Amino acid sequence: MVLANVDQGKEVTLNHINGGHGIRSKLHSMGLMPGTAVTVISRGLGGPVVLRVNDARLAIGRGMAQKIIVE
Repeated sequence: MVLANVDQGKEVTLNHINGGHGIRSKLHSMGLMPGTAVTVISRGLGGPVVLRVNDARLAIGRGMAQKIIVE
């Protein structure tokens, strides 16, 4: 399942990032890498996907969230 489709309030674990070095590097610098547990705080219909990672809140674009495979 891709991160953009995860229901609000659900906790998932990042499994894989579909993309090149640039997107993987950017997400890694934000603390998002395979094995990381994240909770989806909100995912509006057209806006960003807001996540809780450890004690931080992150907002990523929907296109980026479509490239993150979770379980």
